[in-house]
Amino acid sequence: MTKQKVMVAEAKSGMDMAMTVVPKALFAAEMKKPPLMPGGYITISKKKLLQNLEINGGTRINAWVESMRASSPTSHRKSDVSLSQELTSWMDRHPSALNVFDEITNASKGKQIVMFLDYDGTLSPIVDDPDQAYMSDAMRSTVRKLAGCFPTAIVSGRCRDKVYDFVKLAELYYAGSHGMDIKGPSKGSKHKKNPPSVLCQPASEFLPMIDEVYGLLMEKTKSTPGAKVENNKFCLSVHFRCVDEKKWSELAAQVRSVLKDYPKLRLSQGRKVLEIRPTIKWDKGKALEFLLESLGYANCTDVFPIYIGDDRTDEDAFKVLRERGQGFGILVSKIPKDTNASYSLQEPSEASFQ
Repeated sequence: MTKQKVMVAEAKSGMDMAMTVVPKALFAAEMKKPPLMPGGYITISKKKLLQNLEINGGTRINAWVESMRASSPTSHRKSDVSLSQELTSWMDRHPSALNVFDEITNASKGKQIVMFLDYDGTLSPIVDDPDQAYMSDAMRSTVRKLAGCFPTAIVSGRCRDKVYDFVKLAELYYAGSHGMDIKGPSKGSKHKKNPPSVLCQPASEFLPMIDEVYGLLMEKTKSTPGAKVENNKFCLSVHFRCVDEKKWSELAAQVRSVLKDYPKLRLSQGRKVLEIRPTIKWDKGKALEFLLESLGYANCTDVFPIYIGDDRTDEDAFKVLRERGQGFGILVSKIPKDTNASYSLQEPSEASFQ
């Protein structure tokens, strides 16, 4: 596979649309070669799976609902002073990428930049109806410019085809279904006229099961106003953004009643969404590693990956970057969160760097 040499210019370059600097120590760690394909299933018993998912009885349902509230805050219960102090402390640890913008050029000079971008909450705002999560023209223009300078990938929990319909840029790499459906650009870009052919679908055998569970969840949740089940091909999303908080326990019980018969599927949480995925060792972090491998960067000591995301599922990618000791993650969030990201942005509009 031909290695791309994408370097940062000394002065005004495409990096003017990227941002921040990482401590030199982050570049010192020895690189590990990422796997080409997933390493198999997560070994876990059905009993343990039920316990881990907290869907094994009323008490665990209550714990699960509390976790839903924690990951999807609807209001701040702390005082303004306490919140301000917490945010200041958090920003000291995860400074705004925009505030240290001028330092990035020195940190990335001579390095091969690769951009990874989440979609919902990063390139588009979080909206009540997930089918209406459109990105702005300004954001699309920024992403197009980035892709003209660096290899750029969209890594989303959404179905790959749906993300493409939102973004509409053929020169990008798309990793849908939390990285379980990866495809390379359908056309070249300024820096790569003939991009490598990339296709990775490590969860293909789960398609019949996913479709079956989708039908069951559609039927089971139809009695809960505002609940929306989305089929993302290799995974499912149960959105509860429009569900009355008093109904969350009911919705959690409905999801529990379906998943208890499918031990090869696991449940995780995002921003007012329950994510159902196969229990294979694959996530957004693995997708990032796979794409770096496919691009020929697996053993490069001077590659500079940047990942921007807003959700719990993006933490897998942030963690990979920390472990590799290369590049950095940027969390898009208005509130303090535990994160492996190095830097932060307040909202999607800041990610357009206009």
